[in-house]
Amino acid sequence: MNNYNNINVYKKDFYFHIEINRPKQLNALNQDTIKEIGSCLNAFEKNNKGYFGIIISGSGEKSFVAGADITEFTLVNKKNSKKFCQKGHELYNKIENMSVPVIALVNGYALGGGCELAMACHLRIATKNATFSQPEVNLGLIPGYGGTQRLIQIIGKTKGLELMLSAEMISSSIALDLGLVNYVLEDKKQAMDKVLELINIFKRKSPIAIKNVIKSVNSFYDNDVNGFDKEIELFSECCDTNDFKEGALAFIEKRCPNFKGD
Repeated sequence: MNNYNNINVYKKDFYFHIEINRPKQLNALNQDTIKEIGSCLNAFEKNNKGYFGIIISGSGEKSFVAGADITEFTLVNKKNSKKFCQKGHELYNKIENMSVPVIALVNGYALGGGCELAMACHLRIATKNATFSQPEVNLGLIPGYGGTQRLIQIIGKTKGLELMLSAEMISSSIALDLGLVNYVLEDKKQAMDKVLELINIFKRKSPIAIKNVIKSVNSFYDNDVNGFDKEIELFSECCDTNDFKEGALAFIEKRCPNFKGD
C-alpha cells in the first residue's frame, strides 16, 4: 500500500511498516517527507485496531536516514527556522507518544535528523553496517529535531555532549555499548526478523498496559507532570479494564491470557 511520494506504507497482519523511500538522497528527510510520515501516523491512529507495533526503516542497504535534506537548508533563515524545526519536533513527539511500540530498523547511515528520528522511536534495532552521528556542528548548527535532548536521555550527558561537540560518527557496536540501540544484527533481513520477534512478544500483552507503560515512561521527561503520580493514575486506569481481569484470571488458572484491549 502506498499513497505517498516519499514513503512506502505496508499494513501487515499485526504491524504497520513505514519505509522512507528516497534512495537517491540516501533517504534524507525533506519537509514533504516529514509531512507524509505525520499524515500516515494520523491515519494509523484513527484505525489501529489489531496492530501491535510500527516499524520505521529506510529503503535500500546504504542508509536509514542520512539526515535532513541539506538542499532545503539554503532556504532557512532566522525568520523561518523556528517553523522548520517545529515541524520535525511535532513529528518526532508524535512518534515518541504513539500508543503502540515504534521500532526503528536502522541500516547504514543514521545521521543528524536520521539519528534523531531513530531516537524518537521506542526501540532501535541496527544492522552491523549502521553508523550514527549528530554532525550539525560541522554545518555551524546544532541538532534541531530534539537531538540535544534525547541523546543525553538515552546515553547520558557526558558521552552525549562528546558526540554532539565532536560530530563523531560511531559504529553500531559502539552504539550498542552506549545503549543507543537495543540489538545489532548481521544484515537487514536478520534485523527485520528481530523486529518481528519483538512485535510478536508485544502482541501477546495487554494493549492498554503497553500504551500506559509508554505514557508513564514518557511522563518522566515532562516537566509539567509528576511521573510517580502519573504512574499511579495509569496503574489505577489499568485496574478498571477487562484486560486486567483476564490477566489475573489467566495467572490463577495457569494459562496464557487472551487480551482484547478493553
